[in-house]
Amino acid sequence: MQDHSMPVSGRREVLLGSLAIASTLILPATVRAQSRTLVVTPAQTPGPFYPDQFPSDVDNDLVLLRGAEARAEGTITHVMGHVLDLRGQPVPGAQVEIWQCDAHGRYLHRADRGTRPRDTAFQGYGRTTTGGDGAYRFRTIRPVAYPGRTPHIHFAVRAPDRPVLATQMYVAGEPLNERDGLYASLRDPRQRAAVTVRLTEASGIENGALAGTFDIVLAG
Repeated sequence: MQDHSMPVSGRREVLLGSLAIASTLILPATVRAQSRTLVVTPAQTPGPFYPDQFPSDVDNDLVLLRGAEARAEGTITHVMGHVLDLRGQPVPGAQVEIWQCDAHGRYLHRADRGTRPRDTAFQGYGRTTTGGDGAYRFRTIRPVAYPGRTPHIHFAVRAPDRPVLATQMYVAGEPLNERDGLYASLRDPRQRAAVTVRLTEASGIENGALAGTFDIVLAG
């Protein structure tokens, strides 16, 4: 797959009240780190569909676009976690980007030649910055499959004085996972586990939504 450069542009944060509740459901990063051996999140290709033009609304809520009445199609999903170093310490000030196809399997990219109409209510790309505790959160939709790929969400993390990490988040239990070439390339079970997230009912966050925790561990 062809890689595209990932330019850094201005940021705008939308504070999501429901996600403020979610932060209380995640144990502090240093507490979790003491109970398990951390594995560096494996790098994966950013793919050919990193946005070649950014949406007018760039924040951490991909479901609602500023000024639009419609809500994106698909199952709302809250993805949250921490960016950590190998010692389990939080990495503050890291820019976290995500991008994914919409519920029709279309990316926010002019080279995407899918035949189904793109969901213009879906932002397609989001960006946020970790706080002092290394935490990040997004409100998006449950990823869907498109030809040749299992459902996934692309991530890129830019942390101070570290190389950019591009990776992908997969959904636990998806039958297409084992037939996906990029997922299958992760032969170490620990690496697979590091990018595989179980989505469950977002109890206490948003009715009818899903939620999952994806901690990202940086090398160095």
